[in-house]
Amino acid sequence: MEHLAKPQIICHNQKSLDYAIHDVKWIPCSAKFVAAGGKSNGAGIVEIYSLSGEGIQKIDEFCKKDHFKCCTFDASSLRNRHLATGDFSGRLQVWDLEDTLIPVYKSTTHTAVINSIDGVAGQSSNCGAPEIVTGSRDGCVMVWDVRQKDIPVAKFTPLDGQAGRDCWCVAFGNSYNNEERVVAAGYDNGDVKLFDLKTMSVRWSKCLRNGVVNIQFDRKDIPMNKLVVTTLESKFYCFDVRTHHPSKGFAFTTEKAHASTVWQVKHLPQNREIFMTTGGSGSLCLWKYNYPLKRVENDSDGIPYGIIGELQQLQNSILSEQPITAFDWCVDKLGLAVCSSYDQSLRILITTKLNLC
Repeated sequence: MEHLAKPQIICHNQKSLDYAIHDVKWIPCSAKFVAAGGKSNGAGIVEIYSLSGEGIQKIDEFCKKDHFKCCTFDASSLRNRHLATGDFSGRLQVWDLEDTLIPVYKSTTHTAVINSIDGVAGQSSNCGAPEIVTGSRDGCVMVWDVRQKDIPVAKFTPLDGQAGRDCWCVAFGNSYNNEERVVAAGYDNGDVKLFDLKTMSVRWSKCLRNGVVNIQFDRKDIPMNKLVVTTLESKFYCFDVRTHHPSKGFAFTTEKAHASTVWQVKHLPQNREIFMTTGGSGSLCLWKYNYPLKRVENDSDGIPYGIIGELQQLQNSILSEQPITAFDWCVDKLGLAVCSSYDQSLRILITTKLNLC
C-alpha cells in the first residue's frame, strides 16, 4: 500500500529550443506558460507556450536587446497578468503580453544583471500593495511599486567594504496584512538576510558558508512559517521562522541532495508542506516537511524557542544530464509543473498522488 501511494514524477512532454532558458513561469488561470532567456547573439527572448492535445505549442514571442534572467507574474492582477522581468543589463521591465512593443514599467537603477525577482499581492487582497523585489550582482536588493515612478520604494545596499557581494536570490514573505512584509535575500558568500519592510531594517541574518542559490517561504501571504534555502555543493536548509530565540535563532534542519548545486526550491501551491528541489545533476527531489509534536518550548529563562520537524523525501527522478535551473508548479492543476535545463529543453511534468501525501 505504501508503494501504491508513493508519488511519481512523470515527464509528460519535452521540447528542445535554440536558446538558453533562464526562467519559466505559468501564466495565472491558464494552460499557458512563458520561457525567458537569451540567444547566442546576446538578444533576450520571451516565448509563450500553450498545452494542448498536440503537446507544447508556441503561440507568441518577443525579443529585446539583452538576455532575460528572471521573471514573475506575482505582482500583477489576474485581469492584467503582466510579466515582470529582470535582464542582464540590470533593467526591471513589466510587460503586457498583449502588446510587448514598449514595457508598461521600466527601471534601470541596478548597475548589473538582475539575478532574481519576486512579486507579491498581485492576486490576493488584504495583504499590502502589489510589489516587486529584485536582487542583483551589484549587491543591492530593491523593492518596487509599479504604481509609482521608476525608483525603488526600498533599497538595501551592501555595507562598506562589501561592494563585491552578489545577491543571487530574493523572496517575499510575512505579507499577511497591509502592514507586515519581509524580503529574504541570499548571497554568493553564504549570507542569508531577512529585511523587514515595515521597519526598514535587517530583522535576521545568518551565514551558511556556501553560496545561496535559491530561497522561498512556504507561503508569502501568511505569518512567516517556514523558509527553505538552497546552496552550492548539494545542501539545503529548512528553517522554522515562526519562533526566533535571541541566542539560538531560528530552528532548522539541513539535507544533502542531488550531489551537486541545489538550483531551485518550489513549494507546492496546494500544500505548503511539500516542495521540490532541482539539482545540477539534472535531478528532482520531492520533499515533505513533517511538524514535530510541539513546535515551541521554553528555555530555562522562560524564553520560547522553536523545535524543528523532519524532512521526508517522497520521490526523486533524473531528467537530464544538465542542471535543472528553473521550475514552476501550476497553481490551477495539482501536480502539473514546467521546468527547464541547460540542455535548452522545456519539460512538462506531472507528479502523481500528491493528494495522498
